Formats: sequence, structure tokens, C-alpha cells
Amino acid sequence: MAKLARPFVAFALAILVVEAAMAFTLSSPAFPPGGRIPRDHTCDGADRSPPLVWDGVPQGTRAFALICDDPDAPAGTWVHWVLYDLPGSTTSLAEGVPPGETVLGGAHHGVNDFRRTGYGGPCPPPGKPHRYFFRLYALDAPTGLPPRATKAKVLDAIAGHVRGQAELIGVYGR
Repeated sequence: MAKLARPFVAFALAILVVEAAMAFTLSSPAFPPGGRIPRDHTCDGADRSPPLVWDGVPQGTRAFALICDDPDAPAGTWVHWVLYDLPGSTTSLAEGVPPGETVLGGAHHGVNDFRRTGYGGPCPPPGKPHRYFFRLYALDAPTGLPPRATKAKVLDAIAGHVRGQAELIGVYGR
């Protein structure tokens, strides 16, 4: 019996290794994970969205949603960017995504906590640096929401449709 279990265990471990190697990841050529977000991508600079790249997209992904927020804001979590219904074939975002309501082949910008569409970069008060979470959701279907949806509406729309989630954290302080 023990001889039969060994090949099965080896096979199961091989599957885990392959799945780990194909993890859904999000990164930026502008800053390393946990690193300082460059000034150009903040309100102290050009306030351009950073370039983002992802890999290991889960099978069956038909769309993406991206949310960037700051859980360290004095008034509670501050939403900096809401972008959804990116085509499932997308693997990156160039620096400086335009702030229009509909961009990049049909993707939509939601409204951030600056009360505008598009990216609003880090702009913390003086003091301890804040963390900025970029979360990319791989979805089995587009949300179907119109432009200008809030983070809450996007999260409601993607519930039950998330095939994977990747995260990149950057920091910025003044």
C-alpha cells in the first residue's frame, strides 16, 4: 500500500510546484514590491499612473478589474483608482493611462475618492509613509457596469466572478 501512495504523493507535489510557478502576479517597472512609488506617480509630480505588468493569468479569465487604495489615510481607506472591464487578453498597462471614462479597448474608469475618473496618485499628509495597494482581479466575465462606478459597486459586481487576485504594494510619504 505504501508503494502505491508514493507515486500519488509525488504527482500531487508536482502539480503544486507547477501551480506555484504559474502564480498570478502583479508588478511595476517603476517600483519594486513594497518600494517607494516614484514622485512622477504622485500628486507631488506628474500624477501619472505607474506602468503595471501581470503574469500567470488564471485560465478562463475574460476581463480584469484594478483597484488602488490607501488604507492608511486619516479618514479611512482612500480610493485612488478604479478601472474595470479590461479585456482578458490584456497583460500590462502603460504609464499614464488617460483619465477618460472609457479607455483601452472598452475598459471603464470608476470614480475615485478625488471625485474624478482615472488615476489619482498618492497625496498623503506629512508624516509616516502610507501604503498603496494595487489589486488586480482576474474575472470570468466583464462587470457590465457603465463608466463612473464606485469601488463598492465594482466589488459587488465581481463577487462570484473572481478567478484570481494579484497584489502590488507601494509606499509614499512626505
